[in-house]
Amino acid sequence: MKYPTIDTLDCADKTIFVRVDFNVSFDDDGNVRDDARIRAALPTITELQNKGARLVLASHLGRPKGKPEKKYSLLPVAKHLAALLNVEVIMPDDCVGLPVKKLVSELRDKNVVLLENVRFHLEETENDDKFASQLAELADIYVSDAFGSMHRAHASTVGMVKYFKQRAVGRLVEKEINFLSKVLHEPPKPYVVILGGAKISDKILVIEQLMNVADKIIIGGGMAYTFLMAKGVAVGKSLVEENKISNAKRMLERALNKGIEFILPEDHIIAASFDNEAPYKTVKNGDDWGDWMGMDVGPVTLSKYAAALEGAQTVFWNGPLGVFEMPNFSTGTMEIARKLSEIKALTVVGGGDSLAAIKKSGLSEKFTHLSTGGGASLEYLEGKELPGLKAVL
Repeated sequence: MKYPTIDTLDCADKTIFVRVDFNVSFDDDGNVRDDARIRAALPTITELQNKGARLVLASHLGRPKGKPEKKYSLLPVAKHLAALLNVEVIMPDDCVGLPVKKLVSELRDKNVVLLENVRFHLEETENDDKFASQLAELADIYVSDAFGSMHRAHASTVGMVKYFKQRAVGRLVEKEINFLSKVLHEPPKPYVVILGGAKISDKILVIEQLMNVADKIIIGGGMAYTFLMAKGVAVGKSLVEENKISNAKRMLERALNKGIEFILPEDHIIAASFDNEAPYKTVKNGDDWGDWMGMDVGPVTLSKYAAALEGAQTVFWNGPLGVFEMPNFSTGTMEIARKLSEIKALTVVGGGDSLAAIKKSGLSEKFTHLSTGGGASLEYLEGKELPGLKAVL
């Protein structure tokens, strides 16, 4: 489905409301720790500026309980954005109200305003129509560029959009949809999917969808233990979703029937407890794990994964292969990041912890596309309609 892009907009002498995703983390000094999401919005911001538009940017940050909280203020983001754009970024104390309307009405061409956190109002997450109309009063045109929030039917992502005749998706959303559509519908073959993370329940629908197009599916992380249990492999005290074993069996059977290579770990790094300093060792499927738990994939498994990636033309990766936050159990995830950075293929990473792992590896520039939307990218790949995307049509 084609969505209106900013190419369709008449921007000159217009005020444009751009919903961005500046939900970033801060360091101990209150500065932006990771500005990837801010940088991802720059192509849209600068292009609209160059077309002569006045910009009103809006975002949420964290989970404030519908009232102002200093630690969730977007002020550090405004300062960081100003440095990146090399222009003044004006920031009011709120996102609605007469002072905000007055400030916006006095903007000149190419000026940028960043509103205070929209979630300082409970009405944002409730998609309250009055609040949505107040936001809409600030601009002539609506641009949705917050892909990471598109699965949320909130006032700034859905409710306010109906008040605009001119609306479009920004360059970031356009890019996200292009790449995710490719891995879901028309991936260059051979196509390898890598899925990790803690729970199979988070990925059931994604696996079901990707089985329609994938040639190989590599499974790692905590979710692998539920699949192994489905095959009768004892996994000690590892994380297992007992109520999803039947789902795992069904998926394994479907993969077999469709001729999809479904690759599970054959050896594992297990530990006596969930702690980086805990004793650990390498075991194989069929060994007695006792009361120990799986923390990472082993070297034999990594070799098998690497062999499966040889010759791939498309790879989609979502979810770490082990407890990568702990140095002793980060090898599997880091090695897959390194391997993917070396192969000549379309490499798309589906947000969340996978992005954190790639950033930690220092290989971000080696991937074709790193999605900014963890939950949104998974819901899109599940075939679900994203409310924020539908609203722009």
